[in-house]
Amino acid sequence: MKKIASGILPVIAVDRKSSKPLHQQIYDAYREAIASGTLRPGQRIPSTRLLAKELGVSRVPVLNAYAQLLAEGYLESVVGAGTIISRLLPEQFTSTAPARGKIASSHAGPRPVARQIASLPATQYRPWWNRFGAFGVGQVAFDQFPIQVWSRLVARHSRDMQRRSFHYGDPMGSPALRESVAGYLRTSRSVHCEPEQVMIVAGSQQALEISARVLFEPGSRVWTEEPGYRFGQGAFALAGCKLVPVPVDSEGLDVAAGIRKCRTARGAMVTPSHQFPLGMTMSASRRLQLLSWAHSNGAWILEDDYDSEYRYESPPIPSLQGMDVNARVLYIGTFSKVLFPALRLGYIVIPTDLVRHFVTARIAMDLGSPNLHQEVLADFMRSGDFERHIRRMRILYRERRSMLVDCIQKELAGQMEIVGAQAGMHLAVTFPAGISDVEIAQRAALQNLWIWPLSSTYQGAAPQPGLILGFGSTRTADIPRAVRKLRELVVHK
Repeated sequence: MKKIASGILPVIAVDRKSSKPLHQQIYDAYREAIASGTLRPGQRIPSTRLLAKELGVSRVPVLNAYAQLLAEGYLESVVGAGTIISRLLPEQFTSTAPARGKIASSHAGPRPVARQIASLPATQYRPWWNRFGAFGVGQVAFDQFPIQVWSRLVARHSRDMQRRSFHYGDPMGSPALRESVAGYLRTSRSVHCEPEQVMIVAGSQQALEISARVLFEPGSRVWTEEPGYRFGQGAFALAGCKLVPVPVDSEGLDVAAGIRKCRTARGAMVTPSHQFPLGMTMSASRRLQLLSWAHSNGAWILEDDYDSEYRYESPPIPSLQGMDVNARVLYIGTFSKVLFPALRLGYIVIPTDLVRHFVTARIAMDLGSPNLHQEVLADFMRSGDFERHIRRMRILYRERRSMLVDCIQKELAGQMEIVGAQAGMHLAVTFPAGISDVEIAQRAALQNLWIWPLSSTYQGAAPQPGLILGFGSTRTADIPRAVRKLRELVVHK
């Protein structure tokens, strides 16, 4: 009977009935794993004592196998690290090609995927995604985050973990955090909500995905802003929705144009407080038009209020949800832009009669968000540190925004037009038709400028060329030099 060393790489099988000695079986298993690429140079392997215990054999055959592998150069001993796969193996043993004997996927018969996936635009590498440097979109002032305060809270909750902390939490999220979020939204965003309506999710992206699955059938038509947030559009397309791009102008989403294109759409995804990417605020008349359309057609509105905390020329604009008297709006927010993206926490404010449906969907998806950081964030909000941090960042981002606007006007006057600089952590600039913003963004990446091309946010065939410039993580003193580098790219396009 074979015994398996489970949980250790590689999985080694020994057969006591085999005529092959145990040490030879262990040696052959390691050598094959190294040759096939299962084990890679520098990878640590278990000690002889641990492997012998896992296999249920004497330590002697394991010692003999390791000694032979060390002598032949397959293994090496490193002080403080134990035994590792040799870093000096010949090239044939360091290949990452598929192991011998595997069938290529092209010869494995039909390999169907869901229509929703096949219909999505292929996700290609974009050099401006998730990079740190000047103009990165969605990046915050990481060096200004109160890391010591946060670390103390994490340490305290880690030390004081109770038995319940190890179990699944409420699929709606931590009660303490939901109460803090509800209080914050009522006060600062004029949102009508109680803690029972707040669901904690893994950022606004998951909020959109859950909403799409609960509210819309495959084939449902949904208005999206043009230009708009491509990742959000992907969440609805993945649920099988048919996207209806509706143009935006200086007043936000053009509701009349949406009605002309598809009056019977089942929903609309909007960013009314700070439109992404052009930055305008939806006017009061447009908001009332949108709410009236949703009520008369039984449609749902997804309000993504992703960085509404940061307005520089006026107080924050009240939420669209706060104007809704028919419970047609689902309010979505995230902590990625006010704290840090890796936290992966956001929230949905759900109409009361839909809560049970969202809970059903959440349990089917992932059972709920991890507890530890929810409890830490609840304390962070209750202590007042959350609002103090937002106030500090509002002052800092205003300074950085002003410097960026001044530098663009000085260095690039006549070359581009600034739009959407009144709020948020980015602004957009537009070019005359015929300029390739993608090419400029690609060349900018070589200069450590992480700029998004504006045209990439359009679904239609005639996008407006331009650039999206984030300023959240760019120090004020570094902005003039970064704009001068941008000028060289634009002038010599």
